[in-house]
Amino acid sequence: MRPQCDPSCFVADHLKKVPPSGIRRFFDIVCEADDVISLGVGEPDYITPWHIRESCIHSIEQGETSYTSNYGLLELREQISELFSKKYNVEYNPESEVLVTTGVSEALDIAIRAIVNPGDEVIVVQPSYVAYVPSIIFAGGVPVTVSTKMSNNFKITPEELKNVITENTKAVVLNYPNNPTGATMDKADLEAIADVVVDNDLMVISDEVYDCLTYEGEHTCFSSLEGMRNRTILLNGFSKSYAMTGFRIAYALGDSEIINSMMLIHQYTMLCAPIVAQLGAMEALRNGNDELDKMIREYDRRRNLIVDGLNRIGLECFEPKGAFYAFPSIQSTGMTSSEFAENLLDDQKVVTIPGDVFGEAGQGFLRCSYAASKDEIQEALERIETFVNKT
Repeated sequence: MRPQCDPSCFVADHLKKVPPSGIRRFFDIVCEADDVISLGVGEPDYITPWHIRESCIHSIEQGETSYTSNYGLLELREQISELFSKKYNVEYNPESEVLVTTGVSEALDIAIRAIVNPGDEVIVVQPSYVAYVPSIIFAGGVPVTVSTKMSNNFKITPEELKNVITENTKAVVLNYPNNPTGATMDKADLEAIADVVVDNDLMVISDEVYDCLTYEGEHTCFSSLEGMRNRTILLNGFSKSYAMTGFRIAYALGDSEIINSMMLIHQYTMLCAPIVAQLGAMEALRNGNDELDKMIREYDRRRNLIVDGLNRIGLECFEPKGAFYAFPSIQSTGMTSSEFAENLLDDQKVVTIPGDVFGEAGQGFLRCSYAASKDEIQEALERIETFVNKT
């Protein structure tokens, strides 16, 4: 009889360093529980606008179900290039500097793998989206975190960035508007960061998937800054702005050498993004602005509702100026982020995400998504207040 083996012995060592996503754990709870109000998962509560869905249905009826170019449909890439030219005055060649990907998560993964050699350090500004650090580890890189503070509206300063740069630093990952804090950086803030990037010969991976969801001031595209175009891999997509999360459709913009390197990985792992999703994205760019504007106005109203409510309850919350997240402090309760979130769920059936899921800088905070109806937000605030008054 052949001896039995332990399959866990074959799991790659670097995977053992990466815990499961703390966000998905709470998402699973929402799916299984009744009478739960979720301020947890960062997904629009809107259905994809009908004209986008209709275009996808029509494309299937017409038999448009084939592979596309590895780079994506040229017409879609041309639309994306035109968008950035008009909106941010930065030019990308649609034939060689635009890559259509299966969500921003894939774009992030292949961007990091395209530039990181084993041992290269990549700086992650925290609190940060949960995929950044694992993606660096998967590529054999070394994540180096730098913490931002509520006292500075969760903005990274040039000095904080300089303090973590070493001779092994290859790149920095930026995300503004930020998930989970909702923080934004204005042009002057980013210009100061750009100076540090140039002085230390770094690349920037700029995740700007929430660029359209900016409520005060104007979003600054990092690659539009002087000298930053060829130092930036810009990531963006359709999930948040057009309520197309399940379509898994996004893109990366950058210098042709970088984009071609990313395409090689994409070519052998994904081949191409689904054609139906690409056609839906084209319709979104052609005719989606009216629906987008309506969503932005409604998110802004919800933003004011939840921030005012959290502050009234006594959970100090700075004013987020982008994305659809509030990031209140729960330090006054004496509980850790995980304790507060888990006890709140058990006691009041309100789902929030512990801030420390997004890095050590998030300890003492919660992420509360206001991609929920105003009635749900109001009910959640009442339940949170009841919980806080008990503690």
